[in-house]
Amino acid sequence: MAWIPTYDEALTLLQSYNQEPFHLAHARTVSGVLRIFAREMDPGREDYWAVVGLLHDLDFERFPDRHCVAVREILEPLDIEPAMLRAIVSHGWGMTQTDARPEHEMEKVLFACDELTGLIGAAVIMRPSKSVMDFTTKSLKKKFKDKRFAAGCSRDVISQGAEMLGWELPELFDRTIAAMQSFAPDRDTFQA
Repeated sequence: MAWIPTYDEALTLLQSYNQEPFHLAHARTVSGVLRIFAREMDPGREDYWAVVGLLHDLDFERFPDRHCVAVREILEPLDIEPAMLRAIVSHGWGMTQTDARPEHEMEKVLFACDELTGLIGAAVIMRPSKSVMDFTTKSLKKKFKDKRFAAGCSRDVISQGAEMLGWELPELFDRTIAAMQSFAPDRDTFQA
């Protein structure tokens, strides 16, 4: 029977491959955002979506040149559920050596929000408050347009993700900021 890790099991696995505070925080942020989106888009599967978010960059710290490839080598021997592995791998479509295009809602949300949470996180730590609670879509739009700011966050991927979801960019921005604000008391989830 295929393995679907619990959140705690996924966190333990994540911590065995990642030690950088930034990578751990990013994984928790994406996990939290996916959990919030699941409440509306796939009720009852919030934990599943959160685990996918937590594990999406499992291989990145150790194998950056083989991101979304090495994760298969890590998770397949653990007999992880194929749909979960596919979702994890699909977030690298067009950027890594994976050919798994995001097809399901969860995969599209992960694809769109992975880069976007990084951009939001970078903008938030530059604010005097260092808080997402007073961060707005208007501020995000300015940072999005400034290609030099957080240059590693692909604006093209964020735009493609919004398009895949059938949303305009401001809707994706609004919903992602709101998701991050909903778990803001756990401030280390979105700060570097």
